[in-house]
Amino acid sequence: MKTRMLGNSGEKISAVGLGCMGMSSFYGTADEAESIATLHRSLELGINLWDTADIYGNGLNEQILSRVLPENRNKIFIATKFGFRVRDGQTYVDSSPLWLKDAVEDSLRRLKIETIDLYYVHRISADVPIEETVGAMSKLIEEGKIRYIGLSECIPDDLKKANSVHPITAVQSEYSLISRDVEEQILPLTKELGIAFIPFAPLSRGLIANKIDDKSLATNDFRKNLPRYAGEYWENNRKLSAELDELAAAKNCTAAQLALAWVLSRGDNIIPIPGTKRRKYLEENVEAVNIELSQEDLSFIEDILGKYPNTGPRYREADYKFLKK
Repeated sequence: MKTRMLGNSGEKISAVGLGCMGMSSFYGTADEAESIATLHRSLELGINLWDTADIYGNGLNEQILSRVLPENRNKIFIATKFGFRVRDGQTYVDSSPLWLKDAVEDSLRRLKIETIDLYYVHRISADVPIEETVGAMSKLIEEGKIRYIGLSECIPDDLKKANSVHPITAVQSEYSLISRDVEEQILPLTKELGIAFIPFAPLSRGLIANKIDDKSLATNDFRKNLPRYAGEYWENNRKLSAELDELAAAKNCTAAQLALAWVLSRGDNIIPIPGTKRRKYLEENVEAVNIELSQEDLSFIEDILGKYPNTGPRYREADYKFLKK
């Protein structure tokens, strides 16, 4: 497995990490036995970055990882997050220092470890200055409960403010062939500040892999409610993924590998975390680190994207309330 430096931390991280969210929720029925096998297989393949969050399965995701994590602690760089809470069935954002104290203890208990390697603010409360949150997180570093601080889906102003209080090690946001908003400000800013950029959903939640039938998605698969999987957006994206698949075949790789190779090509500070709960997709994803894209390949990809611009928004309108503007 090739490695990349995690920002200015000095940590060598596998060039492709593992997003673990689907092991407990969001993407249809979970299969814990296969998830555990996938975690073990990731270690065999040299993947050392696992990404989870306290909100995934309301803590269940961290518990699943704890079946493998403690006995392999020296092999795994574990990242988790806080900031989302659920009350009376309603999800809301709470990045306050007060909630932070309980949240970190809960995650440590569920993961069965003493220190979290990378602790993210999952979302930033509109009424809590990011300086207060990061200041409180820096105390957790002093206490040995976390090692590095990250921000997820932040705006540039909050990143600058946070980094002025304590060095931010990583920024996480959605980034893929069809989710490229970060290219305008956030991605350049992470490069300028020496911060790692960790793209989640680098395969557009499987859309780019050209293996999804929208009609076969399980009723509890949250993608059924996303705009990109319905109507005119789905028709556009189905054609887009099929044409990318043709280009990939010409390069003797899969569309998923092509898409991951593209993300990796966007900067040396980028470490994507494609999510999967199955070994076969994990093994496919890992091979992307060995694919070199020429300037001609990159131009072909841009030409294809230009033919199918109607990809749709990545979330429903209601979901954007969790993102600061």
